[in-house]
Amino acid sequence: MEPASNRDLDLILDRLSRDDAFRAWVADDPVAAMASLGVVIGAGQLTDKVILPSREVMMAARLAIKAKLDSAAGAIPFFLSGKL
Repeated sequence: MEPASNRDLDLILDRLSRDDAFRAWVADDPVAAMASLGVVIGAGQLTDKVILPSREVMMAARLAIKAKLDSAAGAIPFFLSGKL
């Protein structure tokens, strides 16, 4: 099983922060909901009950993760330049 990519994570957090129907689907059947986005997770990787943070908390997490990834991606040319 391949790990979820940064794009997958962003898509999941975006849907969880904006789409109430998707949030309900995740709470009811997270394996199927994630599979609909192309992300495969095993039922054994989950707790018995999925409890989601609020949409606002999900959006804040998404933005914080994107900022970290964007700043890390921006540093790649610096690291590759050999001028450490």
